[in-house]
Amino acid sequence: MAESGKKKRLSHATSSSQTCSNSSANMFKGSEIVGDGRFVEGSILRITMKNFLTYDHSVVLPGPNLNMIVGANGTGKSSIVCAICLGLAGKTAILGRGDKVGLYVKRGCNKGSVELELYKNGGNLVIHREIHVENNQSLWMLNGKHCNQKTVEEEVKALHIQVGNLCQFLPQEKVGEFAKMSKIELLEATEKSVGPPEMYMYHCELKNFRHKERELENTVKEKANFLEKAKQRNERNKYDMNRYYEKKRHLDVIELLEKKKPWVEYETTRKELEGVKKEREEAKKQLSSLRQAQAPMLKKIQQIDNQLQPTEAQIKTKTVAIKEASLKCKQKQDQLDRKHKEIDDIKQTQRLKQMEEEDHQKRISNTKRTIEDMKAELAKVADQPDVTPRINEVNVELRRIQVERAKIEGEKSDLGREKDHCIAEGRMLEKKLKDMNNMMNAKEEKLRGRHRDTHTALQWLRQNKHLFRGNVHEPMMLVINVKDHRFAKYVETHIAFHDLRAFVFQRKEDTEKFMAEVRDKMNLKVNTISAPEESCSKREPSRNIESLRRFGFFTYLREMFDAPDEVMSYLCNQYRVHDVPVGNDQTKAMIKTVIEEPYLKVLYTTEERYQLKRSFYSNKISTSNSSVHNSQYLSITVDAEEKRQLEQQMKVCESKLQDIDERLKALQKEAASLDRRDNELLAEKKKLSELKGKKRQLEQKISTKQDSLRQMENSVIDLQKIEEETKEKIEAVNFQKVDIVKVIVAQMKLRAQLNMEKVYLALETVGLTAERSKLENDCREGASELKSTDQQCGRLEQRKTQLTEQCRGLLKRAKSICRMQADEALPEDLRNAFSELPDTLDEIDAMLNEERSRAECFTGLSENVVDEYNRREQEIKHLEKDLDERSNNLTAYRQNISEAKERWLNPLKQLVEQINAKFSDFFRHMQCAGEVDLHSENEEEYDKYGIRIRVKFHSSTQLHELTAYHQSGGERSVSTMLYLMALQELNRCPFRVVDEINQGMDPVNERRVFDIVVRTACKETTSQYFLITPKLLQNLQYADEMTVLCVHNGPHMLPPSQWDEKALIRRCLKRKARQ
Repeated sequence: MAESGKKKRLSHATSSSQTCSNSSANMFKGSEIVGDGRFVEGSILRITMKNFLTYDHSVVLPGPNLNMIVGANGTGKSSIVCAICLGLAGKTAILGRGDKVGLYVKRGCNKGSVELELYKNGGNLVIHREIHVENNQSLWMLNGKHCNQKTVEEEVKALHIQVGNLCQFLPQEKVGEFAKMSKIELLEATEKSVGPPEMYMYHCELKNFRHKERELENTVKEKANFLEKAKQRNERNKYDMNRYYEKKRHLDVIELLEKKKPWVEYETTRKELEGVKKEREEAKKQLSSLRQAQAPMLKKIQQIDNQLQPTEAQIKTKTVAIKEASLKCKQKQDQLDRKHKEIDDIKQTQRLKQMEEEDHQKRISNTKRTIEDMKAELAKVADQPDVTPRINEVNVELRRIQVERAKIEGEKSDLGREKDHCIAEGRMLEKKLKDMNNMMNAKEEKLRGRHRDTHTALQWLRQNKHLFRGNVHEPMMLVINVKDHRFAKYVETHIAFHDLRAFVFQRKEDTEKFMAEVRDKMNLKVNTISAPEESCSKREPSRNIESLRRFGFFTYLREMFDAPDEVMSYLCNQYRVHDVPVGNDQTKAMIKTVIEEPYLKVLYTTEERYQLKRSFYSNKISTSNSSVHNSQYLSITVDAEEKRQLEQQMKVCESKLQDIDERLKALQKEAASLDRRDNELLAEKKKLSELKGKKRQLEQKISTKQDSLRQMENSVIDLQKIEEETKEKIEAVNFQKVDIVKVIVAQMKLRAQLNMEKVYLALETVGLTAERSKLENDCREGASELKSTDQQCGRLEQRKTQLTEQCRGLLKRAKSICRMQADEALPEDLRNAFSELPDTLDEIDAMLNEERSRAECFTGLSENVVDEYNRREQEIKHLEKDLDERSNNLTAYRQNISEAKERWLNPLKQLVEQINAKFSDFFRHMQCAGEVDLHSENEEEYDKYGIRIRVKFHSSTQLHELTAYHQSGGERSVSTMLYLMALQELNRCPFRVVDEINQGMDPVNERRVFDIVVRTACKETTSQYFLITPKLLQNLQYADEMTVLCVHNGPHMLPPSQWDEKALIRRCLKRKARQ
C-alpha cells in the first residue's frame, strides 16, 4: 500500500472500551509534527480527541493526499469529521447532529477536548478546544496560549479553511443538501473554495457596485425628470408672467377711468342743479295764482258739510231701532215654528200607537196558527218506534273510538319525544364531526404554509382519485392521528418531515402516474412513497412491552397513533415504529442500564431521543442522543376510531329518524280513519237524539206558545182613549200660538213706521249731497292743478337739496381718488391723461366694463408669478449643473464597474471552464454526460450569477439540471462527488472532507467514482482529501499516495503501542499462500 521508502504515519485510536482508555494520552504533547514537504499550508497533520463522542482518547495522523477512513457503522468515523469541524471553530449546525456542543462530549464525562495541528510555513498551528458539558462552554488555546474563539476563526480564515462551505466540508448529514443548493449559493461556495482569494471579494464588490450604480441611475433619472418638469413649469410661469404684464396695462387704464369718472359725474350733477333751481322759481309763481282763484267755492262746500252731519246721525239711530224690531219678529217666528213641530210630534205619536195595535193583532193571529200546526205534528210523532237502543249502541262505539284515539295520541307523543331526542343527538354528533373536520383543516393550513407544492398536489389528488387503481393516501401528516396530543412530539421527531409530507401509494404504477402528472407536468416538488407489497402494519415487536416496564417504558411508538394500513406498514418497515419503546423520567434516570439491554436500537425518554449502535466486532454499544422538540403538525389530534363511531352513530340516528317518520305517518293515517268513523257516528247519534226528543220538544213549544198568546190577549191598546188625549194636547198648543202671533204683528208695525221716518231723512240728505257734488265738480279742475303744482314745488326743492349735497360729495370724492387737497386744482398730467379718455359717463362705463372684462380673463395672477419665474430660472441652472456632475460621475462609475467586471468575470469564466472540462471528463469516464456552466439571466445583475450543473445518466434522456427532486439519491451522490473532484485539482483550500457519500450509489458507479477519486486526489498538485466510508467494494484500484485509516472499537482491540503493521501483513500473506 505504500512504498518502502515512504515515511510512515501511524494513527493511534482508542475506542470507548475501558482496556485502552489510558493509552498514549501525552504522546504528542509539547512536540511538533514536521510535514514531509507535500503538505499544503493549512493541511491537517494531527487530530487528537479525548472523551469526544465514542473516543476515550485517539490520535489520527492523516496523509497529505487522499485519506480514506474506513470502519463499520458506529465505530467513530463521523466522530473524526465532527472533531475537525468543532476543532476549527465550526458551528454545530454544520454537522446536522446535536445543536449543543456539550452533546459531543462522551457520555458520562464532564468535559472533552479536540486538538488539531495544521501545517503552516514558519511553524505549525496547534488549536486546542476543551468542551464543558455543564454550561456548553468551550476553552480555546492557540499554540499553547489561551485565546478566544474569534482569534481562532481569524487564524482558520487566514489559512483559507471554510468548514461552513459544502464544497470543502461535506458531513454525512449534509450530503443531501448539496443538491439543494441554488445556483447562486453554489457559485459563492465554489469561489470561496477554489477561486483566487480576491475573486469572491471582487464578486461582492461588483454586487455592491451594481447596487450603488442602480442608486446613481435612479438619482440621475429622478434629477433629469425633475429638471424636465421644472422647465415645463417655468414655461408655464413665463406665459403667466406675460399675461400678468398685459393684465397690469388693463388695470392702469381702469385706474385712470375710475379717477376721471367722479369728475365727469360731478360736472354732470352741477349742470343738473342749475336747471333745477330755475324750474323751482317758476313753479312757486304758478302755485300762488291758483290758490287765490279757489277760495269762495271752498267756503260754500264747508257750510253744506255742517248741515249734513245731524241728519246722518238721525239716520243711524233709526237704522238701529229697525234692526231691534226685526230681531224680535224673528225670535217670535222661531217660537211659532217650534209649536207647529210640537203638534206634528203629537200626531205622529198617535199614528205609532195605531200601527202598534195593528201589529199586535197580527201576532195573536200568527200564534194561534202555529199552535194548531204543532198539535198536528205532535199527533204524527206519537206513532213512530223507540230509538233509545240504537243510541246506546252508538255511544258504546264512540267510547271505543275515543279510547283508540287516546292510545294513538300517546304513541304519537312518545314518537315525537323520541324524534326530538334523535334530532338533538344528531346535532350533537354533527357538531363533533364538524369540530374534527375543522382540526383536519388546521392541519392542511399548516401544510400549505410550510410546503405549498404538496398542498397543491393534494388538491389535485382529491379531484382525480378515480385515476388510480390502488389505495392512495394523502400526506402522512394528515392521515396520522396521534391518540394523545402529548405523544405527538415523539412521532414527529421519529418520522422525517420529507416523509410526513409524502403521499403513500399501494401500487407502484399509481406512484409513477402521480409523479408524471404532478412533478413532470405541473412542475411541483413533492415526495411519494410506495407501501411494502407485504403488509408490515401488524408486525410484532421484538420484546413484549411488559418486560420493559421496569425501566419506565409504557408503550411502543406504534401504539401512540392510528394510520391507514399502507401508511402504518411503511412506518413499521422503514422506521420500525412497532419496535421503538417510549419511556418516562424513570427511563432517563436508568439510561445507563437501559442501553445495555439487547434489541434496543432507538428509544425515547420524556424529553430525549436515544439511538444505540452495537459494534459488529466487539458488541460494544455507542449512543447518541438529541432533544425531542415540540410537535408542530401532529399535535392536532383527531381520534379516527371515535370519528368512525360518530359517523356510524350519525347513520343509525338518521335511520332511526326515518323509521320514526314512517311510524308517525301510519299513526296519522289510522287517526284520520278513526276521525271519519267518529264523525259518522256523531251525525247518526244527533239524528236519533233529535228524533227521540222531538215529541217532548213539540209539547213544550205548544205550552210556551199558549202562554204567550194569553199574555198578548191581555195587553190590548185602547185607541179611543189615546185619540182624546191627542186632541186635548193640540188645543193647548194652538192657544200658545195665538199669543205669539199677536206679538209678531205689533213688532212688524213698529218696524214699518221706523222705515218711513228713515226714508224722509235720506231724501233730505240726498238733496244736500247733490248740491255739494255740484260745487266740488266746479272746483275740481282748479284743485287738481293746484295740488299738482304744489307737489312739483316740493319735488324741485327736494331735488335741489339732493343735487347740492351730491355735488359736494362728488367733488370731495373726485379729489380724494386723485389724492388732491380740498383747495387744490386738478394737476396738469391728470388733465392731459383725462383728455385722451371719453367725456361722457356712458362711454366711460362702457370702456370700464370692457377693460375689466379683459382684466378678469387673467385670473390667479399676482406679482409672485414674476418672482417665481426668476427663482425657477436660477433653480434650473443649478439643476442642470448638478445633473451634468452626476451624469459624469455615473459614466466614470460605470467605467470602474466595467474594469471590475473584467477582473472578476474573465477569471471566473476560465475557472468554470476548467471545472466543466474536469466534470465533463469525469462523466465521460462514467459513460454518462455532464456539464457545468456559468448561468445568468442578465449580465449586469451580478447577484443573479450562478453555477448550473446539468447531468444525464441515461442515453435516452436529455441533460437535466441537478436538483434535490429530479435525480435519484444515487445520481445526486455521483454528481456531488464528481463536482467536488473537479474542484480538487483547482483547490485553493488546504483540505476537503466528504463523509459517506457513496452510500446511495450502485456498485458500478461506486467503482467508477472511487477510481476517479483515487486518480485525482493522489496527484501531487492536489490538496489533502478525506473520504469516509463504512464499506468498500472488492478489487478496487489503490494508489501509493493514499493513506488508509481503519477505525476499530471494542474490548479486544490492541493498544496503539502494540500495533505491528508488518506482522499483520505477514500473517495475511501466509493465509493467502495457504489458500
